[in-house]
Amino acid sequence: MGGNSFGTLFTALTFGESHGPAVGCVVDGCPAGVPLDTETIRRDLARRRPGAGGPVSARREDDEPEILSGVFRGKTLGTPIAITVRNGGARSSDYDALKDVYRPGHADWTWEAKYGVRDYRGGGRSSGRETVGRVAAGAVARAFLSGFGIGIRAWTGEAAGFTAPGPEHESFNLDEAERNALRMPHRETAERALLEIENLRGAGDSAGGVVACRVSALPPGLGEPVFEKLDALIAHAMLSIGAAKGVEFGAGFSAASLKGSQMNDRPVPAPAETALPGGTLPPGVPAIGFAENRAGGVLGGLSTGMPLEFRVVFKPPPSIARAQETRDRAGGPRIIEIPGRHDICVCPRAVPVVEAMAALVLADLLLQSRVSR
Repeated sequence: MGGNSFGTLFTALTFGESHGPAVGCVVDGCPAGVPLDTETIRRDLARRRPGAGGPVSARREDDEPEILSGVFRGKTLGTPIAITVRNGGARSSDYDALKDVYRPGHADWTWEAKYGVRDYRGGGRSSGRETVGRVAAGAVARAFLSGFGIGIRAWTGEAAGFTAPGPEHESFNLDEAERNALRMPHRETAERALLEIENLRGAGDSAGGVVACRVSALPPGLGEPVFEKLDALIAHAMLSIGAAKGVEFGAGFSAASLKGSQMNDRPVPAPAETALPGGTLPPGVPAIGFAENRAGGVLGGLSTGMPLEFRVVFKPPPSIARAQETRDRAGGPRIIEIPGRHDICVCPRAVPVVEAMAALVLADLLLQSRVSR
């Protein structure tokens, strides 16, 4: 089975199944001397952890990370960093009745079509539990990026049909995003969305939504101008997250209805020289800023120095507690209701996963920029 690792120089490999003994990651390529400890990883995992109430699964997991290698006396050694998290809250018996049935909206049939065998307990490797390894690896990447002053913040921008005010509105409040169960930056919108989510829970249904992300203090020039564009790599990273169905940058799909005069970001003089990683702007290149950011911080596949802004669409969780038509392994028709503990909306738990995947992309590109100039 391929496709378990991500990155070129700064790489992350995740391992483990939803109901196996443990999940985790191996990070390779992180430079030596980066401050890192278990608490740094624990903080990010706590934001992804189930059992916090609201729209998320009632499965209880401590998600206690253990660093097995690559760190000594609170700093990275430059060697592979292995992190493991034991599974403790699995109830595999919840899935016994589903082992010979293909759940609608899940990877059950496609997995068997490829491999001929699958772990039916909670989805196995295709479960959202796999994202524990991503978030742990992302915590390492964030520790590296923090040395350059790069900040990554994500939030739930939309859920259950309710859209929170964006950063352009005065009522936008990122601190509020960490104070409500939906991680929305607007309390009133979060409360309305949570009421609708509870209605959906009562009806045995689920809700989709959008996670927005902003990266600050990126130097210009990250990415490559053809196949390894910054936005292409971010899109790859985001669409590798389970339940993610779309990505847009800056003006995004609304750009289809704009004119060029409305879409273009106007270059303006920068207030000070903008530094590139490992040096300054090339000789003869002036320091430039942009009056707008409709491009979302990317032009020609390269970072502009403006905030990198993108949004990720997440579909409603397919595990719903209402009757659905499906087929079994014999090809016969079945009617099923999916028991167990499931998210009603994945967005609040997807927020740290989006941040982690963005961090992995940017850490890798930052390392690549050191050797490309």
